[in-house]
Parts: sequence; structure tokens; C-alpha cells
Amino acid sequence: MTPSIAFVGAGPTTLYTLAAFLAEGRREVAVTIFEQQRTAGLGTPYRPGWNDPAMLANIASFEIPPLNETLADWLERKSPSERAALGVAPEEVNDRAFLPRVTLGRYFAEQFDVLVAEARTAGVDLEVRTACRVIDAVNLDAGVRLTIAPHLGFVTDETFDHVVLATGHQWPSEPEVRPGYFLTPWPASNLSALPPTPVGIRGSSLTAIDAAVALAIRHGDFVAGEDGDLTYVPHPGTEAFDLTMMSRKGLLPEADFYFPLPYTPLSICTSEAVAGLVESGGDALLDAAFDLFRGELILADPAYARAVSLAEATVESFGETYFADRAAADPFDWAQANLEEARRNHAAEITVPWRYAILRMHEVIGAIAPHLDAAQFDRFERHLKPVFVDDYGAVPHASIARLLALHRAGKLQVLALGDDYRLDTQPAEGCGGAVVREGVRRHFPVFIEATGQKPLSASAFPFPSLLAQGVITDAAPGDASTAVRGVALDDEFHPVADHVPADRLFCLSLPFLMGRHPFVQGITSSHDRGAIVGAALAQAVGRAVDHPAGTRPTAEAA
Repeated sequence: MTPSIAFVGAGPTTLYTLAAFLAEGRREVAVTIFEQQRTAGLGTPYRPGWNDPAMLANIASFEIPPLNETLADWLERKSPSERAALGVAPEEVNDRAFLPRVTLGRYFAEQFDVLVAEARTAGVDLEVRTACRVIDAVNLDAGVRLTIAPHLGFVTDETFDHVVLATGHQWPSEPEVRPGYFLTPWPASNLSALPPTPVGIRGSSLTAIDAAVALAIRHGDFVAGEDGDLTYVPHPGTEAFDLTMMSRKGLLPEADFYFPLPYTPLSICTSEAVAGLVESGGDALLDAAFDLFRGELILADPAYARAVSLAEATVESFGETYFADRAAADPFDWAQANLEEARRNHAAEITVPWRYAILRMHEVIGAIAPHLDAAQFDRFERHLKPVFVDDYGAVPHASIARLLALHRAGKLQVLALGDDYRLDTQPAEGCGGAVVREGVRRHFPVFIEATGQKPLSASAFPFPSLLAQGVITDAAPGDASTAVRGVALDDEFHPVADHVPADRLFCLSLPFLMGRHPFVQGITSSHDRGAIVGAALAQAVGRAVDHPAGTRPTAEAA
């Protein structure tokens, strides 16, 4: 019997996993890819309708692991009219430009089509079923049975030898849960009908910026002057339109900084050194990892280290010192100065050593997350993780320029909530939300939660039978941590369950990985996860083909 593989979801994670599998040269397989949307390959963060054309991705071509071709090469071969339709200006056809999210969606969809065609030409039996939702999965002796609900037709069951769950982001089906109160800004099309009114946005990262920009372009225009400065011009009759972005610290993200790829190797805080700490175990893992982080940062930028008293710092104190100067400044004054610095450094190809060192260390330090006890994990989440997120979450220069233009037009302010505030999502006014802090109440007729995808626990898993069977369980049941730690998976993304054969089931669904892999969001993570699972699938298929039933070694023996 030909081994069978099913992918549930057809976004970039499946694309990279399939590419890694095919690169291993296994052709004796039947592959079925299920995608709920009508077009495969796009991915939720890059899908038209879900995203407004004005929303920018915060990853440039040189950072995207190439498939058949790089993003810049793909754009280069497009005609000027095609690029214009994608919202790409001639000067943006380069490795470091930040492009509309929907442009990346088109790129991934075309790369998906090319990969599928190449696989079929090479002899792989590959079927793509779009507008087809998988509503359940059950572990059986014969494999994993999927319950499939096509947009048109009857619900059916099919069983596969290997299944990869790559369902991507998980958002509420109805984001406007009460009049004017939105649990998420997605899909962006939901925001287009909102009237010009005061809007509260909880969050200040790129997700919040996306929400602000989507609303702003409905009620005005961004106009570039001859000097390159951006101005926001409100439409007539939109005087009531006003945006307030709010977060605990009340900070705006910083502008993308220049850095080279591939990364310069680390000297102290290396993967090997961190793995050694994990192997040693103990309840001081976080502090030991911070010592490595500290040593690397002092080596990379001694002047910065002295300025922030890094030699004497703790996890807690550095988490505060890192943000202290920015928190003490006006957020828009800081954003203007930081944008100017970032632009100068990009033009001169100057790398700020401390920023680059933190960027290179974030995934290395992230490897300790699954091994932290509850108390250490909470410290990591509150104090050290925000430093890394701020550093790697730097946003396109155009995004900061838009925020500055909105502020100059009197349409945007930033509010620092602190720790002691209350959000009323059922206000007496009957719509939106109200924020109460320091005894002052402020009502917003429209209130949008824009803090991005959150880690989810097993109870939110979209395939109930796997949950009922005990195949999917919480990563840390009974853990006293206040943070959600996702579902129990091993290093190859198999569910940790004794009764599921190795290499039968893989979970790459983002929200359920984020507790174990705190920096897992992004295209590069899709590539890295795909490489691991693609190789594991190729080995599994190889065992099935090279050793037919009755002579087949186990995964452990192989």
C-alpha cells in the first residue's frame, strides 16, 4: 500500500514542510492537502480580505527562506502593471523593502502552485482540496481518521497514515462579540464599515498598527510631500474620528534596524551552551541562561552594557532598564528620533551591536522555555521575553511614519495603562468598551483588542476527538504558572501520548506551540518547523516503502 500523508491547512508552514519532504527524494507517497479557503498557499496573515492592502508585513525578502525563488526575484519578473496592482512601487523591488501583507500572500500562493506542479511531475500523487474544512481527527489502529466537510457536498471520513496539523492562527469566528467591541481586528474588512468615532485599541505592536492604519485609510488619506514626509489628511465629516493605542507601558515599537544575514555566530550564548544548561537542569535555569545572555551582550557592545549597568543586572532589573529611557520620553518624540536613526543606519549599512546581539540570541534563549518551572516561566514571560519581542518585533519604517502622521493630525494618542487598570467590555453606553485607570473612566464607542495571537491550551484545540482520546493534552497540567503553556509536544512536534505511533501525527498549529516555543511566530519559524517535520515524514515513508508491513522496523529502531 502506498503511504498516505494529509496536511490540514495550506499556508506557509505546510508549504515549507512539503518542500522539505520533497527535497528528501521520496516519491512513493499519496499526499492530500486540505484548505478551508478557496485559494491554497496564502496563509491567514497574508490573505486578501483578511488584510487591508495598506497593511505591511514586517519581514523583507532577504529574511524569507526562499522556495522556488526569492520574493525580490519574483517581483523582478512581474510587469510594472502587475507590481502596481500588488501595491509595490518600483523602488521597493529589493531585498530589504517591506511590502503589503497581501503581496506576500500572492508570492506564497504562486510558490505553492509551483511546488505542487513540480511534485506531480516527479511522480508524487498529490491532491489539493480547497474550500474543504477538516472538522475532527481521530487516532485509530490504522492511522488518523479525518472528518472532512467540503463547502459543497457531504461530510466524509478518510484515514491517513500520517497527518500534519498546520491550521495557523486561531481567531474568533465572530470578532465583534458585542456592539463595537472586537476581540481581534481580523478580518480587516470588518473595520471598513465603522463610522468616524473615537476608537480604543489595546496593543501597540504591528497588529495594533494594522488596526489603526486600516481605520485611518477609511477616514482619510496619507499623502507624501515633496520632502518625503508623510501627512494624514482626514476626509470631510470625520472630525469625530480619533484613535487611542494603549498598552501596559504605553510604548510604540521601534523602527526596523539594519543587520546582516546570515547571522554572525554567537560566542558565549550559543545553542550548545544553552543545551548544556538545560541538560544540567535545576531551578536556576533562567538565571543561568541570563548569565550567558549578559556575557554575550557585554562582549558585543561594552558601551551599551555600561550604560544599562548590565554587569550588575538581574532578569527583573534588565527588563525594566531596557525600556526605561523610552518609557520616560514622549512616545512620539522617541518614535521620530528612532525612525531618523534607523533610516540613517539603513542608508549607511550600520548595525547597532546591542540590537543585533539581542536579535541573534532570542531563539537560542527561547530554547529554555519548555524546561522552566512555573515560577521561572512567569519571570521569563514578564521580564525577559518582552525584551526579545521588542527587539525582533521592530516594524517597517513606513508604519512608524504613518503613526507620526496620524499624531501630527491630532488623530492618534498613546496611553500607558500600567498594571492597575480595569477594562469594562459591557459599558453602560451599550457599545465599545471603557477603560478605568487612576479613578478616571474613558469610554470608546469602538474598542479593538489588538495584542496578537495568544497561546492556547488544549481546551481550545479544534479537533475534539483527539482531545477526548487524550492524544492532545496540556503541556504542563497542574502547573502553577499564570501563563498558558500550550499542548504537550516533543521536539519533532509529535503529541506526547503513549498510544500514538511515532511519526503518525504532527502538530504545527501556531497557538498551541507558543507556550513551548515563545518566539515561534513568523515565516522563518515556519521554515524551521517545516524542515524538522518534512525530514521526519520522509524517514517514515522510507521505512514503510523499504520495509513492507511485517518486516518494518519501528521508528525508534530505525
